[in-house]
Amino acid sequence: MGRLDVIFKAYDIRGRVDNGDLDEEAARAVGRAFAAFTGAERAAVGRDFRESSDALAGAFASGATQGGMRIVDLGRVPTDAVYFCSGRMDIPGAMITASHNPAEYNGIKLCRRGAAPIGAETGLPDIQRLAMESRSAPSVGGAGRMTEFYDPIPDYLEHLLGVVDPAWIGPRLTAADGGNGMAGVALERLFQRLPARLSGLYLEPDPAFPNHPADPLQPANLADLIAKVRAEGADLGVAFDGDADRAVFVDETGAVLSGSVAVSIISSWYLDREPGARIVHNLICSRAVPEIIRERGGEPVRTRVGHSFIKQVMAQEGAVFGGEHSGHYYFRDNYGADSGMLAMLVLLAALTESGETLSGLRRRYERYAASGEINLPLAGPGRAERVMRAAGEAFPEAEKDFLDGVTVDLGDRWFNLRPSNTEPLLRLNAEAPDRGQVRELTDRVRALVSG
Repeated sequence: MGRLDVIFKAYDIRGRVDNGDLDEEAARAVGRAFAAFTGAERAAVGRDFRESSDALAGAFASGATQGGMRIVDLGRVPTDAVYFCSGRMDIPGAMITASHNPAEYNGIKLCRRGAAPIGAETGLPDIQRLAMESRSAPSVGGAGRMTEFYDPIPDYLEHLLGVVDPAWIGPRLTAADGGNGMAGVALERLFQRLPARLSGLYLEPDPAFPNHPADPLQPANLADLIAKVRAEGADLGVAFDGDADRAVFVDETGAVLSGSVAVSIISSWYLDREPGARIVHNLICSRAVPEIIRERGGEPVRTRVGHSFIKQVMAQEGAVFGGEHSGHYYFRDNYGADSGMLAMLVLLAALTESGETLSGLRRRYERYAASGEINLPLAGPGRAERVMRAAGEAFPEAEKDFLDGVTVDLGDRWFNLRPSNTEPLLRLNAEAPDRGQVRELTDRVRALVSG
């Protein structure tokens, strides 16, 4: 059986399939555990186009039906279509995907009914325990209830266009890079309903990811999209990750928007419609994000990094929108779940309403220089806590909090240092009035970590 002790992460289940860390027996055990944990009669299960996804989805469904569940088979879909079905049908959901990871990886994203998150603090350790306890249970093929098939894409597109009316969007040319992932399953059908025009790139799903990895956070993976935007004079560029729940945007000059700028634009769009609304942002977003939310009459709510945390806080706070610097955007009107396509629609509507180019619009929201996320290797186990404590102590004049790692606020500049949930790394994010001060701050923290 696969490595159940290795594949459970903070937000989902993820592991290599080429070395057996995640295999069909592990997926079957997770399916049984998921049925026991949720106690639900039905669950929606989708999958991406990876070569291992069909077999893993079948094994997961087999385990879940052994636990008494009836499976609604969604086929090959974006992750946000699974969240939509979970919300619309009020049933739990599972998506077989490794998102932006290379082809040799796969994984399982889980949610409870109503698209409610399952993560480190909302049940994932319980599912791991149940899966490990059930590893010796016999595999009874075909046990449980019958599976039904449902294609969610038509209803999902209708849902998206119920949130953002096509009449709010002008005839802007949009260049979109699907990264040979799941965005291509729905994107062309969506643009057939819009006044905006689509110029697609790598929209054909391909498990080998032949053109570039489906990770839009890596600048090298945006090169083809930027070239297309410039060559065709597109008004907006958008790159999706492998399962299409994350999006990164490019303006008409080919400059990449930070996640914080996109969060600020989308937040402002919502606050024009719902003054005083609460909006959630994670703690590595630019400090411009809460500033802009307050200036537009909203109430910012700060939270930890990670989708399970931000979804939970959105539900608790009744927030209309939530955003992460990493390109995940969450919507109350999408059952609190993230959607790269819905973020793109809101950005197109905001761009149309502004009457500006995207490079002009973004200038309202860019106030500080940022480091981007810097990965700092750790030498030896148990070192993360010591290093973070030492980093805080090295700035005695600063305000500090420990919501997620350590955040050190020096007034005109700040940094956050937090442990990776998947690797022996610390992740550093810093911000200051200009790039020179960012460099000075990050160099100082790097020296502390290496020392």
